[in-house]
Amino acid sequence: MKSAKEVVETDLDYICDNLGAELSAMAGKELLIVGGAGFLGYYLVQSVLHANRIGRARPPVQVTVYDNYSRGMPSWLSDLSSDTNLTLVRHDITDPLPHHIRDFDYIVHGGSIASPTYYRQYPIETMDANVNGVRTLLEYARRQGDRGKPLDGFLFFSSSEIYGDPTPDDIPTPETYRGSVSCTGPRACYDESKRYGETLCVNFARQHGVPAKTARPFNNIGPGLKISDRRVLPDFARDVLAGRDIVMLSDGGPRRTFCYVADAVIGYYKILVRGHVGEAYNIGVESPEISVAELADRVARLARELFGYRG
Repeated sequence: MKSAKEVVETDLDYICDNLGAELSAMAGKELLIVGGAGFLGYYLVQSVLHANRIGRARPPVQVTVYDNYSRGMPSWLSDLSSDTNLTLVRHDITDPLPHHIRDFDYIVHGGSIASPTYYRQYPIETMDANVNGVRTLLEYARRQGDRGKPLDGFLFFSSSEIYGDPTPDDIPTPETYRGSVSCTGPRACYDESKRYGETLCVNFARQHGVPAKTARPFNNIGPGLKISDRRVLPDFARDVLAGRDIVMLSDGGPRRTFCYVADAVIGYYKILVRGHVGEAYNIGVESPEISVAELADRVARLARELFGYRG
């Protein structure tokens, strides 16, 4: 069985192998990743720095990370702090941008709480990041373009949650489905702010020519996802490691597909560099679809084989 480090190295090679044209386009450019200390930032940041090291991006891409580190500075990111092509800035995207901000060629906005457990605790902050934070970055991109230095790409991370609760007739959900979202429900702070963020991106693209595109992640999983994240797989893993029975928060009937994060990151960079301006892209897999109960059974079975789990 591969070590965690070997898994990540294999994934980074795989990502770079599938982003040849995109890495060539980004070579020598300035990339800002907002929320780069989070789950998706784990591979978004590392894959570009890996491309620099192995010569896939020449001259190297200069990566800047903005994050408020609300859940602490992750060790993987602090370990990279000596990389001369990486700049780490402690900044909350709901605040005005730093005065020393440089010109960027590419901007990725992934600076939002994504775990339902946590965004329900911080609903206003979640809305601010997805509305005011996006507006701040789009305005900055517009001003930079007005100065004669237009961005090459702007990517906003939305969510599959913008579809809300589809009717049974709309499952599987077609991309033509426009969503059914409560504007006052317990998830509204996240769902509605993501929908509004998408609207901002579309209209800044139409009115001001900002090269904004949107990605909608569908159940991305893999390295970088905190075991304390309070989503389904981290919850199951925490139960396993604690040696207790796996606990489901439903009858186990809901069905999901899960997209490995290395595959998803390839899609995100393709959208950033080559996506159509003003478009939204769903990033996930269509199969296999698995119920939460089946997922729990599979996790328990693998844990028994690998760790002698008795739950």
